[in-house]
Amino acid sequence: MSGKLLKSGIIVSVMTLISRVLGLARDVVVARLMGDGAAADVFFFANKIPNFLRRLFAEGAFAQAFIPVLTEVHHDEDKARLKAFVAKVSGTLGAIVFVVSLVGVIASPVLAALFGTGWFIEYLNNEPGGDKFTLASAMLKITFPYLAFISLTGLSGAILNTLNKFAVAAFTPVLLNVCIIGFAVYAAPQMAQPAFALAWGVFVGGIVQLAFQLPFLYRAGLLVKPQWGWHDPHVVKVRKLMIPALFGVSVGQLNLLFDTFIASFLMTGSISWLYYSDRLLEFPLGLFGIAIATVILPTLSRNHVAKNPQAFAGNMDWSVRMVSALGLPAAVGLALMAEPILTVIFQRGAFTADTARMASYSLTAYAFGLWFFMLVKVLAPGFYSRQDTKTPVKFGIYCMISNMVFNLIFAVPYGYVGLAIATSLSAALNAGLLYGKLHQVGVYRLSRLTLLFLLRVAIACIAMAGVIHYFDLHNAFYLLSLSEQILHVSKTIGAAVGVFVAVLLVLGTRPSHFKASGG
Repeated sequence: MSGKLLKSGIIVSVMTLISRVLGLARDVVVARLMGDGAAADVFFFANKIPNFLRRLFAEGAFAQAFIPVLTEVHHDEDKARLKAFVAKVSGTLGAIVFVVSLVGVIASPVLAALFGTGWFIEYLNNEPGGDKFTLASAMLKITFPYLAFISLTGLSGAILNTLNKFAVAAFTPVLLNVCIIGFAVYAAPQMAQPAFALAWGVFVGGIVQLAFQLPFLYRAGLLVKPQWGWHDPHVVKVRKLMIPALFGVSVGQLNLLFDTFIASFLMTGSISWLYYSDRLLEFPLGLFGIAIATVILPTLSRNHVAKNPQAFAGNMDWSVRMVSALGLPAAVGLALMAEPILTVIFQRGAFTADTARMASYSLTAYAFGLWFFMLVKVLAPGFYSRQDTKTPVKFGIYCMISNMVFNLIFAVPYGYVGLAIATSLSAALNAGLLYGKLHQVGVYRLSRLTLLFLLRVAIACIAMAGVIHYFDLHNAFYLLSLSEQILHVSKTIGAAVGVFVAVLLVLGTRPSHFKASGG
């Protein structure tokens, strides 16, 4: 099983890498088109609200509740029962998200006023910033239906992941990025407000992603006619697991929306700076953290159904080692090289040197929380796979309250950077609470192998930080041409990674550390 787990992780990571590279290309196009102006703030705002609900209905709470139950049904090897379950879940989820999407389109001005209160107040007072509220209301009508398409795409992906077909779901986001890039390049020049072209790219991208996955479901024999199944026993079980999971996932998303709410009162550009820095953080988080979490949840669910606690703990241990080996050096690199990386990737067109500098401050703050974000991704499945969705919810509520307190503490002196600091601190608290509970109930505790491994990684990160500091050009970097900047950043990253790997090897790290000991 350890070989399969590693192979699945690699497959998902490769597909996610393709998606993230195209995602960066998309962000480069968007940054060049809009930079950190008012229209950019509004587009990121209008895209964030349906994405908040997407994480609840699609890959978040729904997947955490659905996959363990689907694994249980699939374990019985009754294909007719499995198809009936998929039909009823898809019909029930589809009906709910259709209604929610319709309400979202109709109530878009209310949503824009609720989450962009600063803009709404300016609109009521006939101030210049009130245009953002009007634009956000109109744009939400285009982006909100994305929720329905992506929720069904998430359902399809969860089914395929349970069948160990990880590559399809991991590749699917590539299509969204292609659609947004296409609309930005070809449709935006034809529109008075280019941001609307990006919104239509999101809408079409949702349809394309769902259409892409349907043939794979058909080939697996699970493309069935949706049925309403609110009272079906298995659907009821998913509902019961999903309700607390909704609160758990919504905690993190509500924190992001609360950040947006506060940012609407801050200077123009705050939402954009947070977005660009978050996008760079999402690259390693998606490539490593989410990829490993994607393959670990079905595996842990099988371990739980098979009543194999040793395999369960071994696979948890493997996931912690993997996110640490990849996440800690990525966090150090992003924290120390925030501005040069943002400059090389984004600085062109409307994205200026000032934009890069402002975004680098929040990226550094986010980077300190990267490892904890990844740990949350792999520790939470330790509860969800055992069909315990209440414990993560309880901890999530603690973290939501703490995040709001941290926001109030840090946003006043540090503005938008304070919001990033608060997010990182609440992630650290969440990871600590999740691990503490798993340890307390005896489900999982760090093995001696993993503790020593973490020590080796920490030492290698210190050496890597020294290399980055050695290559640091300070202000001279901005006097270089773009090609020279790219070369310098590449050389620095290459040398840092080389030293990191070399130190790990010298300290005794071996391939066996990257294999799961669980069955």
